[in-house]
Amino acid sequence: MTSHDEHLHAGHDHGGHQHSMHEGHEGHEGHDGDHSAHDAHGAHGAHGAHGGGGVNAMAASATLHCLTGCAIGEIAGLMIGTAIGLSTGWTIVLAVALAFAFGYALSTLPLLKSGLAVGAAFSVVLAADTLSIATMELVDNLVMALIPGAMEAGLVNVVFWIGMMIALSVAFVAAFPVNRYLLQRGKGHALTHQYHGAEPVQEGVRRFIPSFSSGALAAVIIAFMLGGLSVAVADEMGGGSAPAEQVEMQGH
Repeated sequence: MTSHDEHLHAGHDHGGHQHSMHEGHEGHEGHDGDHSAHDAHGAHGAHGAHGGGGVNAMAASATLHCLTGCAIGEIAGLMIGTAIGLSTGWTIVLAVALAFAFGYALSTLPLLKSGLAVGAAFSVVLAADTLSIATMELVDNLVMALIPGAMEAGLVNVVFWIGMMIALSVAFVAAFPVNRYLLQRGKGHALTHQYHGAEPVQEGVRRFIPSFSSGALAAVIIAFMLGGLSVAVADEMGGGSAPAEQVEMQGH
């Protein structure tokens, strides 16, 4: 009888021991779960801090793409308008239209290179870039209008190129926060970012589509502006020396 009771008591203690171990194990798992959640929260915070810099870099790149397209389109529009004798108003309309066209084109190229269809790529870019380009064009033309003589100066004029440099710089500053705001909300260039990291298509005509880095685009803008300014300075220096030479020849 005693041995039977002792056996039952031993079994009871063993079960209780297992139960205690099980509870301790569950408590340990709960602690691990809390620890994992803490680690995940810390990792998320670190990712968010890193993401802030990433958003700024993406916004700068997006704005630079828009700025390059706007600069090329505007100068092309002014050159065409001047060459065919359009009025100032129609020349500005043409320049703005080409600015949008070139801005959209530069953003569409990476999407086409990633394999996206033309229609789908244009739809994505239309949603991503329209507000940015519109902001840039509005500010750019407003600044040019405020600079005395910049709009009427013509392409071969120092005032025009200096005015354009100032206008584009202000336009970049104005469009940057717009792009950053859109990116933070998953809009704007966030719509095209997933395609930029895709493996480029290596077959057909798509493999010949060029890729432009932010540094290359910045170099294009700077070279474009400096080239136009150099031509304008050379023309004014040449024009200024011609009357003096004529006066000297008439004196002889």
